Amino acid sequence: MDKITPAGDETIVYQGRIFEITKRPMYVGQKTLEFETVRRAPGTRIIIVKDNSILITKEYRTELDDYDYRLPGGKVFDTLEDYKNAIKNDSDLLECAIHAAKKECIEETGLIADQLDLFKISKAGATVEWDLYYFITYNPVENENGQMLEAGEIIKPDWYSFEEVRQLCLDGKIKEDRTLGVLLTFLEKNK
Repeated sequence: MDKITPAGDETIVYQGRIFEITKRPMYVGQKTLEFETVRRAPGTRIIIVKDNSILITKEYRTELDDYDYRLPGGKVFDTLEDYKNAIKNDSDLLECAIHAAKKECIEETGLIADQLDLFKISKAGATVEWDLYYFITYNPVENENGQMLEAGEIIKPDWYSFEEVRQLCLDGKIKEDRTLGVLLTFLEKNK
């Protein structure tokens, strides 16, 4: 079987605040092909469990022009440049993701997650680099200031039984496909 190996350096075709498109020549057997990649800084999602229920947010999403049921979470880094600097400085990306998840938990839900356990890192695909770090936390405590939403965020958290969450997944109410797979895996393991 032929190996795929670099035939040159990666070049940036486009770079914005949140993502970039790169290309890189690669040897594929005797041929040289150009591979393209879209790169975005990683994100977090949090499965918050209490009394056999999961906290799900109902959030207005401009890309859907509708409400979506979601797990709380957000960006690990505010910009792609912050992400690249973290890699350059050998930062522990898992620790960065934990810090971001705790921050997002308070902001979006008004809950404090003291302990976060990594459940899964979801990869977007071969040509799209955008990892989502999924964490689990149990029995969070109330933040005395409640939710601390950013301008433009409309997020309503509520508790759903495991069966209700399964039904939200199966009925297409949770529209983030990667989250569907992770939630259904979590629910299957916790029958």
